[in-house]
Amino acid sequence: MSRKSALLIGATGAVGKKVLSELLARDEWYKIGEYGRRVTTPEDLPPGQREGRLEQRVIDFENIDAAGLKNGQWDVVFVTLGTTRAQAGSAEMFEKIDREYVVNACRAAKSEDPAHEQRLVYLSSAGADATSHVLYPKSKGLTELALARLGYSDTIVFRPGFLRGAQRPEKRVGETIFGYLTGALSRVTASAEIWIPVLAKSMVNAGLLGSSGIPPEVGAQKAGQDGAQFTLIGNKGANILGRT
Repeated sequence: MSRKSALLIGATGAVGKKVLSELLARDEWYKIGEYGRRVTTPEDLPPGQREGRLEQRVIDFENIDAAGLKNGQWDVVFVTLGTTRAQAGSAEMFEKIDREYVVNACRAAKSEDPAHEQRLVYLSSAGADATSHVLYPKSKGLTELALARLGYSDTIVFRPGFLRGAQRPEKRVGETIFGYLTGALSRVTASAEIWIPVLAKSMVNAGLLGSSGIPPEVGAQKAGQDGAQFTLIGNKGANILGRT
């Protein structure tokens, strides 16, 4: 398998941190881009990774065309950027960050070379549904479809369940309570929760393998609609792919 370049958008979040670590730990990537509103500080990078393959750039999502995303000619674009309504401050800002920033960045990162096959790997959420009347799942579902319409050679979407092991600066009471529930459920099903390092490895594996190379036991499915199709990997499949 030839070495590839990877762009990661949203590397400072709970999942993004682990995806960046996973990318840096593996030799299959000859160049890794970390672009976002913030980037990982040198102190938080793995030892020996402050120079070399890693390219970091702070970008303004309100002026995404000036970010130079297209210049990297990235083989695989990973997106772990997201927020909550509480963090964003309003429903309008939530949708701007969660959908508009994501879609615009991926559009800007798409190569204009028709011979360059690019893959897009997006972290969505369980229950994502473009027809939902609830803000969060609707935004995720609409983002999935918008990304699938961008024309990447291969679009892979992850819909994980509860994210186990998230290290956040703030305490989320509801998340803690829900974690107890999914922890109990995980004893009888692999569909309830996933450890974040496992999810990160699963996403990186998918970025390397592509839809056609994902093992059958993962249970990846074709999803979306006409003109906006993508490969969908649920929580159970992510657990399997992340442990291979």
